[in-house]
Amino acid sequence: MEKLINYFKESKAELTKVTWPTKEQAVRATIMVIVISSVTALFLGGVDYGLNEILNLVLSR
Repeated sequence: MEKLINYFKESKAELTKVTWPTKEQAVRATIMVIVISSVTALFLGGVDYGLNEILNLVLSR
């Protein structure tokens, strides 16, 4: 039981050392993640569509 209590005490001490982002930094990072994820999804969707069309063209011959 002492190990568990010690774990929580050490965890709390470590969390006080963390430099937390400001609200503006968190919002900016979230927007960047959404934009990059959307661009990646569009790109991969386009590649998938293109390869599907090529495969359909090859198989229809």
